[in-house]
Amino acid sequence: MKSKIKLLDKCEALTLLCTRASSRWSFIKFCFNIPLVFTSSAMCIINSISTDANEVKIPNIIVNAISVLIMSLANNTRASEKFENFKKLSQQFMLLSQEIDALEEDNIPIEEYKLLLLKYENLVQQIDFEEIPISYKNNVSQAYQNANRYIPIQLNGTIGNVVKKRPTSDEVGFSRGIEFSEMV
Repeated sequence: MKSKIKLLDKCEALTLLCTRASSRWSFIKFCFNIPLVFTSSAMCIINSISTDANEVKIPNIIVNAISVLIMSLANNTRASEKFENFKKLSQQFMLLSQEIDALEEDNIPIEEYKLLLLKYENLVQQIDFEEIPISYKNNVSQAYQNANRYIPIQLNGTIGNVVKKRPTSDEVGFSRGIEFSEMV
């Protein structure tokens, strides 16, 4: 039962993280596409203003150069690919979360649990964690830590955000008024 909850928490955390990353890369993709719309419109206007091609030669060159620069930057950042990848991973983690949540808590065959764990690990390997801002990682990690839920290792420890997941046995004993020697 504890393993199911642990895996479910981790899947849900990564669903949220991938959704946020997908939104970020969607916005970046949008930011590259808007200037391209403007440069294409400018080219259309410039070319329709004059009948003499020599008069619009320099403005055409400038607008074309700006368009090529924007397209080069867009291709270099691969915002569209990253958006699609994080969107797909978010959906896959959501489906896996639903699959885990649908299992009966008491009767999970070990083979089925291992299969779910393998699916989880395969999805985790597809995430480009370096393409996700640290602030997103910290926000998701902090939200799950505050809710006393399990956090994937990629969000706890590897990004310099080591949060305490559970109280230690010393803290449990002292918080209940029990001496540590009585616990042992």
